[in-house]
Amino acid sequence: MLAVRSIFLLLATLAVCARGANILGLFSSHSPSHLIVHMSVVKALAEAGHNVTVVSMQKPKVMHKNIHLIVVPVKEEQERVLEAQLATMAGQKNSIVSTLNRLMNDMNVMIDAQADLLSDPRFQRIYETKFDLMILGYFINDFQLGVAAKLQVPVIIDWMNAPIPIIDVFTGNPTEVSYVPNMATIAEQPMSLLKRAENLAKYLFITYMSNKLDSRVTRHFNNNFGGEKGLRSLEEMRKNISLAFVNSHLISEGPIRPLVPAIVEIGGIQVKDTADPLPKDIDQFLQQSPEGAILLSLGSNIKSTAVKPELIQIIYKVLSEINRNVIWKWEDLEKTPGNSTNILYKNWLPQDDILAHPNTKLFITHAGKGGITEAQYHGVPMVALPIFGDQLGNADQMERSGYGLALDLLSITEESFRAALNEVLENDKYRQTISKFSSMYRDRPMTARETVVYWTDYVLRHRGAPHLQSPVVHMSFIELFNLDLYALLISVLVIILVLIRLTVRFAWNKLQGKAKCSPKTSKKQKKL
Repeated sequence: MLAVRSIFLLLATLAVCARGANILGLFSSHSPSHLIVHMSVVKALAEAGHNVTVVSMQKPKVMHKNIHLIVVPVKEEQERVLEAQLATMAGQKNSIVSTLNRLMNDMNVMIDAQADLLSDPRFQRIYETKFDLMILGYFINDFQLGVAAKLQVPVIIDWMNAPIPIIDVFTGNPTEVSYVPNMATIAEQPMSLLKRAENLAKYLFITYMSNKLDSRVTRHFNNNFGGEKGLRSLEEMRKNISLAFVNSHLISEGPIRPLVPAIVEIGGIQVKDTADPLPKDIDQFLQQSPEGAILLSLGSNIKSTAVKPELIQIIYKVLSEINRNVIWKWEDLEKTPGNSTNILYKNWLPQDDILAHPNTKLFITHAGKGGITEAQYHGVPMVALPIFGDQLGNADQMERSGYGLALDLLSITEESFRAALNEVLENDKYRQTISKFSSMYRDRPMTARETVVYWTDYVLRHRGAPHLQSPVVHMSFIELFNLDLYALLISVLVIILVLIRLTVRFAWNKLQGKAKCSPKTSKKQKKL
């Protein structure tokens, strides 16, 4: 009994020692929705007593009084290029494949801007502080691992979705192409032969594109850190990542994905345990909605004004005629789609808090990962209007799960949009299905925040926790797939077959020789 108490005392002491660590959060993604997830992670750590410094390229919506914030804005020229490209994407059909292709060409500024950040004097000041850990918000920016190399601290990767191939590479996680659909593949389980073929083809294409992007990532690493003596290489840093936090959960993504210990699921990290009080005008608007209110948001990456005006007018006409109040995220408040008494326009919304309100009955969403997760958590049915990237897959999965309906934004009509709204609002099966999911999603041994705090403390206590690493991280492609072993076995088999053939040929030739000698012997015997 005394030994058990001593062990608990030791663990408690270690936990206390881990708290109060100096943690750097490097979150240079240009997406506000990505930043919400990353900031929710470090907010949990700040609330747990850690000293957190965050470097970002935009002012975050999620904040804590104990977080020291350094904002290095994107250059105006780069910002204009990004906005123009996102506006273009809002007016055309997109996919993961086309998005990756755009990243390689027109939108490479998203990568270059993250590299420019490293030389900014405001960023350079972080090297004056002794940090214990770095959390890197990942978005094609692993060249920033050089910062951790300079600071000589362990690294936790924070990714805003389920694991993708590059996260699998960082952690040694198996990428199972035969039964785990990638972000570009929309499929039911189990996958058919054709779907498995499609999944493999898209996996190979994504791998090819990732390898092409890697040359740019390597160049940025060498430009910023290549000349420093004694610094670990990019390849070495990739092999020494302690953990990866991923914004997924076995209930939402399904128990089909194998995960090594170094991948920790924190799905729903941005969802508050208790909703914050709403702004007075929004709260009153919701309270005045006895039939229930509708929330409309097309996300934070693409402005609503970037959507084709004729499509906006279709949406406005249907919503203005519906017998429910509507809260619409619209950035340009001086030029709204129209003036209807049942529509409240706001340029920014506390989305999670609105979805938590009991009077919110429907969420019209672009099907971003964050919005889908929040609606699922609060049990709010959806009508999805996906635009690009993973949104198409998210919308399809949402519809197949029975949580709502998905429409093609570019081809909606008043009739199709009105029919979808009425179906989801009036058919209780959608609310019942997503409410059941919500109950299962919340049922976990630790909340997402508690999970973040525990595993961050664990990495701090165990100096990077290298024992959690899969041996796959340090294996070559040849070793991982046993190609050297197969080559050896094939070589041995070939040698054995050759030896057998030579032996058989030798034996056959010997027999043939004896057969030729036999007749001559008989003739000699006859002469005698």
